[in-house]
Amino acid sequence: MSDWPINIDQKPEVTGFFDPETNTISYCVKDPNSNACALYDSVLDFDFASDWTSKTSADSLIEFVNEQGLSVEWIIETHVHADHLSAAPYLQQKLGGKLGIGARVIEVQDIFGKIFNAGTEFQRDGSQFDALFEEGDTYKIGGLDAFILATPGHTPACMAHVIGDVIVVGDTLFMPDGGSARADFPGGDARQLYQSIKKVLSLPESMRMFICHDYGPNGRDIAWETTVGEQRASNIHVKDGIDEDAYVEMRTTRDAQLSMPKLIIPSVQVNMRAGDLPEPEPNGTRYLKVPVDKL
Repeated sequence: MSDWPINIDQKPEVTGFFDPETNTISYCVKDPNSNACALYDSVLDFDFASDWTSKTSADSLIEFVNEQGLSVEWIIETHVHADHLSAAPYLQQKLGGKLGIGARVIEVQDIFGKIFNAGTEFQRDGSQFDALFEEGDTYKIGGLDAFILATPGHTPACMAHVIGDVIVVGDTLFMPDGGSARADFPGGDARQLYQSIKKVLSLPESMRMFICHDYGPNGRDIAWETTVGEQRASNIHVKDGIDEDAYVEMRTTRDAQLSMPKLIIPSVQVNMRAGDLPEPEPNGTRYLKVPVDKL
């Protein structure tokens, strides 16, 4: 940890936007000393029954950015989401900014490109994104210093973004009473996920952590901000004292009982393309494939 460029004296302004249909929290992280910001894990609304998309969630982000007079420098995906579609291309068109994701998205594209039998026009090299982050990479949001922690296990391309005293952790961890992400998707690994979580939890205990999903366990109000210290003290899956083997046994047993996310089929096909829908077929219509008995 001593080699990581942590500056907890920097205090980003973080605004969360909760999408009740997918229980996703998108974020605007702003430099308090300028109008620069970055957007994380946006949502494109999708009704699976009708196959219609809409931009209500994304428009709330755009409205906030415009009302606050902000300048978007980055649009970030913490990983290739399986539970919601990304609105990144729409946000980039409206607001500008560079689109970034973890470099191991190439592995995800290869895995799911085969599952969905994507054609040769689907590039499996991450070229749909403006930046492919490796662990230790840094970037700026105005005067804020941000750096990358690779957190594979939920998916190969998962990344946590550390900005000043803030960690945008993606799906690696939930709130303490929610535990941790599943690790049974193609390319996932429970042991690797435990190691990634412990790396995140080695950061200073005072650091603010912002999670990507919350489901209000036991009927509590939706929440999305915690701290490293709170996670270490009370996370039901990985608090201090729970060792790797116990975690892997718990995670593997629990994952075997979970059903697939209801939007995994459209989400992955879109998100592995950086939020773009598949190219139209000769009749002008875009199609999403359903692989039978595959996932």
